[in-house]
Amino acid sequence: MPQIITFLGKGGSGRTTVAIAAAKQQANLGRRVLFVSQDPTPATGILLGVPLTDKPQSIGANLEVVLISATAAIERGWEDIKQVEARYLRSPILRNVYGQELAIIPGMDSAIALNALRQYDASGKYDTIVYDGTGDITTLRMAGMSDSLSWYLRRFVAVVEESDLWKTVSPIMQPAMAAILAIAWTGESVASPPLQEANNALAVSQTVISNPQRVVGYLVTTEEPAAVATAKYLWGSAQQSGLTIGGIIFNQGANDPVVGLEFAPLAMTAIPTRIGNDWQPLLDAMPDFSQAIDAPKPIAIDIPKREVRLYLPGFDKTQVKLTQSGPEVTIEAGDQRRNILLPPPLKGSSVTGAKFQSGYLIISF
Repeated sequence: MPQIITFLGKGGSGRTTVAIAAAKQQANLGRRVLFVSQDPTPATGILLGVPLTDKPQSIGANLEVVLISATAAIERGWEDIKQVEARYLRSPILRNVYGQELAIIPGMDSAIALNALRQYDASGKYDTIVYDGTGDITTLRMAGMSDSLSWYLRRFVAVVEESDLWKTVSPIMQPAMAAILAIAWTGESVASPPLQEANNALAVSQTVISNPQRVVGYLVTTEEPAAVATAKYLWGSAQQSGLTIGGIIFNQGANDPVVGLEFAPLAMTAIPTRIGNDWQPLLDAMPDFSQAIDAPKPIAIDIPKREVRLYLPGFDKTQVKLTQSGPEVTIEAGDQRRNILLPPPLKGSSVTGAKFQSGYLIISF
């Protein structure tokens, strides 16, 4: 299975240059590489030396490039949605709505990008996928999308099933739904096959995102204080999304020990300034992306100790909020929330204590 590598950092820190260098380095190592851009402007194409299209195209040995086009993807995706609807409804209601008519609404780009990456990942054509996205909190929300959607399915299905309305109508739902849906549904649960299939798919996506051998992010910064501060913020926010940060790349300069201390224990790699079209010095300086498995994990659950440890670098205890208003524990840090689904031995347990120590939030049950 391929490894997906993405880069996070302040705009202007050189994320796209670093991403291209990483793709070229991986291709030189003999890995089959797909460079995925989400930038519709000509800028990335100029750096690559070829205009990008929404179809993968080869630009060298082992290296293909592609642009995620939201308008093209929504047309293809809409047809897939129609097919899913047709599986469950005997009289589909979306057949007269066409993908060419659909406008792109906020948030849709992230869903389209996530789906495109999933498809390229499952194609079996690539060993490495380098994703050059927005590189900011939007990318991290995309990484955490599967976990967020899974929470909505779990919680709202549970709320509906516990409601008096559901208990009243459920005895008559089976014959009614059997007449409408082209499936055998017992009516005992609102978690019907379509929802169950969706939840299973989301669970698989969560497992992939949390595995640094499959998906990993790298921080990119320069010596500019704002770039360093942004990278630190994105580091902690990435942990909330379940995305492992494998290291930090210091762009356009030599290793700065002061900056290195800001990101300990991450390994820092310095890369030189690109001169003209000479990429080789950057390729030679790239880190070993296979070593990301040694980076601190976003979350660890110790059942014997009845503890959950979350690594939240870049935040202090005044910026972290812990709540338990339902069966799950919610952590708020920065502008993101993470809902932790506890394993069976801890499920239903109340929080007995919490402390913030050396970047870790340690929760006891």
